Amino acid sequence: MADALSKKRGAGFIPFLSAGDPDAETSFQLLTQLAAFSSVIEVGIPYSDPLADGPVIQDGSLRAQKQGMNLPKALQLIARVRAVTDVPIVVFTYVNPVLSYGAKELAKACQEVGADGMIVPDLPHEEAGDLRQALQERGLALIPLVSLTSGERIETIARAASGFVYCVSSLGVTGERQGFSSDLRAFVERVREYSSVPVAVGFGVSQPEQVRELSDYTDGIVVGSALVRRCAAIAEAIQNGDSIGAQREQDELIAFAKSLAKIACE
Repeated sequence: MADALSKKRGAGFIPFLSAGDPDAETSFQLLTQLAAFSSVIEVGIPYSDPLADGPVIQDGSLRAQKQGMNLPKALQLIARVRAVTDVPIVVFTYVNPVLSYGAKELAKACQEVGADGMIVPDLPHEEAGDLRQALQERGLALIPLVSLTSGERIETIARAASGFVYCVSSLGVTGERQGFSSDLRAFVERVREYSSVPVAVGFGVSQPEQVRELSDYTDGIVVGSALVRRCAAIAEAIQNGDSIGAQREQDELIAFAKSLAKIACE
């Protein structure tokens, strides 16, 4: 996975979607279309209490759950995506599903469906040892999140990272933002000093000018809420029986994502 983000020019594009949003089949189509121009794909497992997610992604998770999506079905969806693309796939989930499924069992399941890594935003670094080992034994990466408030822990977290380090651009939950902290560049550079793997930035990235700015000093750019918000428009069209409108919204989501990916790698 690190190789996918180790580019000489620009940054890799990492889109996030919730598995099964707005429904399983459309989700499969979107993920496979995104894979055509993405460096890594991040697939969220729908969860009832997504503490790190803002309202847009929470709504996307709820839409997926209403369609019957859960962890086992999300893994099946990932297996379908893996069958048609070699792009690295990262599973985004929370600690409770990991504990319920079992760290070793989930690592095995993720390996079997072709996932390459996992992000667990509410799992503290100090408590991640068992899951990290279970994933490493299966050849998967546990991708850590670090924030501006991580302080002295930044070095410890970055040195232990595999896959890539996920730098949180802003305090709080996910969601589209107008701008980032003036300290972000220095923060990313500090993380890079300690990390042997690529450094990506996410949380709040939604606009072309933000992608252009971040591509100057990051290896990867995660875009989530801006895409999930467009999934809501697809879902509304489907609910209204407007198949043409749903396809139009789907095409617009892919076109928007592709435009950001192009800027990222310039």
